[in-house]
Amino acid sequence: MATAAESGARTWPGSGSPRLGSPAGSPVLGISGRARPGSGPERTGRAIGSVAPGHSFRKVTLTKPTFCHLCSDFIWGLAGFLCDVCNFMSHEKCLKQVKTPCTSIAPSLVRVPVAHCFGSLGLYKRKFCVVCRKSLEVPAFRCEVCELHVHPDCVPFACSDCRQCHQDGQHDYDTYHHHWREGNLPSGARCEVCRKTCGSSDVLAGVRCEWCGVQAHSVCSTALTPECTFGRLRSMVLPPSCVRLLSRNFSKMHCFRIPETMVLELGDGDDGLDGSAAVGTGREVSAATESTKQTLKIFDGNDSMRKNQFRLVTVSRLARNEEVMEAALRAYYINEDPKDFQLQALPLTLLSGNAQALGKAGTTEEETSKDSGPGDSVPEAWVIRSLPRTQEILKIYPDWLKVGVAYVSIRVNSQSTARSVVQEVLPLFGRQVEDQERFQLIEVLMSSRQVQRTVLVDEEPLLDRLRDIRQHTKLPPDCCPLLVFVNPKSGGLKGRELLCSFRKLLNPHQVFELTNGGPLPGFHLFSQVPCFRVLVCGGDGTVGWVLAALEETRRHLACPEPSVAILPLGTGNDLGRVLRWGAGYSGEDPFSVLVSVDEADAVLMDRWTILLDAHEIDSTENNVVETEPPKIVQMNNYCGIGIDAELSLDFHQAREEEPGKFTSRFHNKGVYVRVGLQKISHSRSLHKEIRLQVEQQEVELPSIEGLIFINIPSWGSGADLWGSDSDSRFEKPRIDDGLLEVVGVTGVVHMGQVQGGLRSGIRIAQGSYFRVTLLKATPVQVDGEPWIQAPGHMIISATAPKVHMLRKAKQKPRKAGAIRDTRVDTLPAPEGNPL
Repeated sequence: MATAAESGARTWPGSGSPRLGSPAGSPVLGISGRARPGSGPERTGRAIGSVAPGHSFRKVTLTKPTFCHLCSDFIWGLAGFLCDVCNFMSHEKCLKQVKTPCTSIAPSLVRVPVAHCFGSLGLYKRKFCVVCRKSLEVPAFRCEVCELHVHPDCVPFACSDCRQCHQDGQHDYDTYHHHWREGNLPSGARCEVCRKTCGSSDVLAGVRCEWCGVQAHSVCSTALTPECTFGRLRSMVLPPSCVRLLSRNFSKMHCFRIPETMVLELGDGDDGLDGSAAVGTGREVSAATESTKQTLKIFDGNDSMRKNQFRLVTVSRLARNEEVMEAALRAYYINEDPKDFQLQALPLTLLSGNAQALGKAGTTEEETSKDSGPGDSVPEAWVIRSLPRTQEILKIYPDWLKVGVAYVSIRVNSQSTARSVVQEVLPLFGRQVEDQERFQLIEVLMSSRQVQRTVLVDEEPLLDRLRDIRQHTKLPPDCCPLLVFVNPKSGGLKGRELLCSFRKLLNPHQVFELTNGGPLPGFHLFSQVPCFRVLVCGGDGTVGWVLAALEETRRHLACPEPSVAILPLGTGNDLGRVLRWGAGYSGEDPFSVLVSVDEADAVLMDRWTILLDAHEIDSTENNVVETEPPKIVQMNNYCGIGIDAELSLDFHQAREEEPGKFTSRFHNKGVYVRVGLQKISHSRSLHKEIRLQVEQQEVELPSIEGLIFINIPSWGSGADLWGSDSDSRFEKPRIDDGLLEVVGVTGVVHMGQVQGGLRSGIRIAQGSYFRVTLLKATPVQVDGEPWIQAPGHMIISATAPKVHMLRKAKQKPRKAGAIRDTRVDTLPAPEGNPL
């Protein structure tokens, strides 16, 4: 069982209801659903009782075109109904259908809190903040897992309701329910129930399931079956119950290797309504420009003061204490009775950082009103305090217990202990006949970026055993999850965009950024998965990196031969071309990419081992003889010796000097052309500097400048170096025939003609074992990675095992909107090996 604080900004209990789905109905306590009395000149009409979860609607006069946040239709006439706390606007006819909870009580309705993963600030056009429901006209934050959008000053109040992507402690699953996210739908989104448009560019309206992608109106969503089957990609998604994290009190952003770049900016207020709010970091601000208004700094308790984080409210200089209190509570999305709180003045000396005096600050409102007046040049600072109570209301969540309520609310006093609370709530959960020693109380602190849990008792006699039993969750029988590796340095900025898209479409625990730890963490996570596939988003070098890591970890994997697909982001992308994934990613729908991977055909591909054994070399500095140690490299595409390796080396050195310029394929190819033009008159007579043996037989080389061993029928960004002409001396090349083709080129001009389709290379040999003797230091490149190889021997053989690759199917996949499977039948019973 667990008890939760409302949010990271406030920790007192009691702002919600005891039943999920009926926040206004608390027959025992009756603490929600209460509308505060109107105050201020801008309030019109009577306060409307909260017919929706936690909202405080009041009738307002409209002065500009306004749309309903429920149905997204235009509000005709001069009157609408606005929630004082979260700015939800509605028709009068729509009030009874509002199901979206108010920001003030949303945290109390979350059964399993999960923190968000906010990336860096960015501009998101035609998007809306889910906290204050206003347009994102300034740089804002976006969760990289569930795409929740918030203003920087609204981040502390974002509900911790991100997608539950892993098994948290001892949670047990039988079925998976839709995870609805409100608003920010595509412009052409259509409701799954009524088939009408459910997206809106005017307001935050409509809902979308974060797992299966079903879109619907908020009202229509209640007609759908609550169970979710993950949609069209269900066979590729790693089920959340199959991932178990050992540590719980850590930032989820650290888990996904997302840098924490939290920035709070000082705002300039709201849209002119009485009680507008902004957030600050302790900087002084000028007084309100209007003589009839004043700006106040509002701190939410001692923690807010220690962090020097406040919100600004603008009220009339003639406002009563009750009106100031209401504005302060609205600024922190608190929808409780103002009589339960008080505002205490914060002396200016405390704003300079005297943390030890924070707990002693403040006097009563009546006393401070005598010392400070509305004419002060510096905005006054106030702190919200909860009035002392003899009793508090505590919400207890059942955690992994399968009961029919989200939580229950009980009253506690000074004599209550954690054990007495457990004894009191067990009968409410229908567990009164069980051994109470098996249960413990956990304090849950929710913030937008981290969810922390602390056990309030030391005894854990039977719960550890239950945890051990429940951690062995099994994969569904038809599940073959996709392990995704993304190299954000490939393809300019497209790698970063794909990383966010795949985290949204799949379980983010199955999407890895290669620049943070490489491929090994991904293979470690999937080590116990009996069947999975791999998608590599990057160039040919990235693919080789992942295949090499797969070869190293193969013996530790329950699935030792996973099939590998490619999303080409590099410059040449020759392997991607051969496997029909295209010349390079050009912005296709990531959903369609995943569907293509799901429909791809498995093929085998040879991998070759190259042993580099240098002769003894003379050191000119020390006049001693040194021996370069042998090394082994793996080859997937081709190995070049001579002129093509020299061009690749010059390009590599240019990129190392100015990496910021090499962000597009067009620029990269332009550099290749420029380097090639500089080598047109180059003559090396490579055939005099090397010796070649094929299958233990010496082969005489023609006059060439480059010798290339090719494993796939694509070289130099798609050129056919071997050619299509039939030749009785050689077999037709294939990527899985266990043979390499050896081709020669006479220089840069010849290479250009090959890439232009005018000529092919000089066919020299075909075999499975090669020995090359280098008589002097020579440029060598393997799959685009170049270096200068010292004199010695190179042995190329097919000792590496074949790898399973995925080749894109010939048939063109259907459009993304047509292939989404939105069935909501129950997921099959879990079977298979555990994770």
